[in-house]
Amino acid sequence: MKGKYMAYVGSYSYSGKAKGITVLDVDVEEGTFTTRCEVEVDNSSYVVAANNGKTLYSIADEGIVSFRILPNGSITRLNSVNIKGMRGCQLSTDKDDKYIFVSGYHDGKATVLHLNKDGSVGAIADGVFHKGLGSVAERNFRPHVSCTRRTPDGKFVMVADLGIDQVKIYRFDAKEGKLTLVDAIRCELESAPRHFIFSPDGKFIYLMYELKNVIDVFTYETGTRSPKIEKIQTISTTGNNKASQMTAACAIRFSPDGNYVFCSNAGDNSVSIYRRDVENGLLENICCLPISGDYPKDIAIFPDGKHLASLNHESGTISFFRIDYEKGLIVMNHRSIRVNEPNCCAIVRVQ
Repeated sequence: MKGKYMAYVGSYSYSGKAKGITVLDVDVEEGTFTTRCEVEVDNSSYVVAANNGKTLYSIADEGIVSFRILPNGSITRLNSVNIKGMRGCQLSTDKDDKYIFVSGYHDGKATVLHLNKDGSVGAIADGVFHKGLGSVAERNFRPHVSCTRRTPDGKFVMVADLGIDQVKIYRFDAKEGKLTLVDAIRCELESAPRHFIFSPDGKFIYLMYELKNVIDVFTYETGTRSPKIEKIQTISTTGNNKASQMTAACAIRFSPDGNYVFCSNAGDNSVSIYRRDVENGLLENICCLPISGDYPKDIAIFPDGKHLASLNHESGTISFFRIDYEKGLIVMNHRSIRVNEPNCCAIVRVQ
């Protein structure tokens, strides 16, 4: 908790109102951000920080851009690398910051790239295009890779594809960075698996569906050829509120201690909070409440776990809330700030 924290917010720059990445100072105790500056990136649709906190990565029109995070929290560009495909929609790094994984929504491609020792992005290690058809629905009738992550055991890479309603599982060659398809989670038709996260102990997977508006909880056990994955729970992303046809689950995050899960919902513009049983992995919804903005495309949980920020893409705002876990409430604790078309936020402890 001690130390200086910064927030980096990626925005589209199509309209010319935003430059790309907004750099903000984080007041952890008050649960607020203060805008410092903007850094030019063409249409920063997703940002993620290296696990060592020294580098920031952003999707951009030219592929991926890397930035050195300076001791004062400012960022300076290291390099950019073309991913030899259409622009991505999500990024993740592995725990040792040796590889970065890019999800390609538009072309259904998952790309693996090496990371250099200085944090800059290296050469492409592998890339796979998904094939197949989903349903006749407008959103999911062809591959749309929406989330790619290396499993905590390091042996596999899981790739969610909301277009064909599958999460493909690849064995991962840690030396060469190559992917070999070994299995898949076949989801309900037109459910659109969007994002998933692993529990801190690596024993559970939380898979959020954009169209079905639920979170599936799975147990995870490593294996030689493929992992053993078993579904143990399905829970609504909107709590006791009935999801409308316009509702779409957007983002899923853990609290810093791993005891709570957060999910944001566009359409009804809400955030749900779940208490997580760390022993059996099951979720209990404690609230689903409005976020005072339109289209909460991402949520950021403060390092103290007591505050959250909602990135409201359509209204061009970030709204701030204090979390009361015992009462099941979020209480607005600061005026919203303006950030044009915010897409994603990474909160980083400055080295």
